[in-house]
Amino acid sequence: MANVEQAQPKKGPSLVVQLAMLLAMTGAAIGLGWVSGGYLKQGEAPAPVPAAPENAGSPEKPADANKPAAGPTVVQLAPITTNLASPSEIWIRLEASLLYDVPQPPEMTEQIHQDLLAFVRTLKMHQIEGASGYQHLKADLDERAALRSGGHVKQVLIRTMLLE
Repeated sequence: MANVEQAQPKKGPSLVVQLAMLLAMTGAAIGLGWVSGGYLKQGEAPAPVPAAPENAGSPEKPADANKPAAGPTVVQLAPITTNLASPSEIWIRLEASLLYDVPQPPEMTEQIHQDLLAFVRTLKMHQIEGASGYQHLKADLDERAALRSGGHVKQVLIRTMLLE
């Protein structure tokens, strides 16, 4: 009979203990998510681009066509379509724009476009997977564009990125 009493299964933790552990783990996950989100946030959001004045083309005050607009400008790049370095059968199409601090000549935009194309051709799939891969890609594009422009490009705005 002593063997029967010893063979009885032990009781697990009570329901209250299980719920308390579930709440503690949920709270820890929320806290870690909040802390890592604050860590990944990079500085402040860029200043909004001011809208063009409404009376720029009005008959009372004609706009000067020879005078470039002062302030930040957004220039759209031609789409970048190429294959990745590894695996080479994966194609990427990247549509981006450049945010300049002041207007720049079109030749600089074309040089930046070619530099970004050359960089995208060297990417490997594992480098751009996930949210952190996207952030690293964006940081690399921003850095390359800023170096190529002498610091005039403030941000590369990725509008579309498709992988096939």
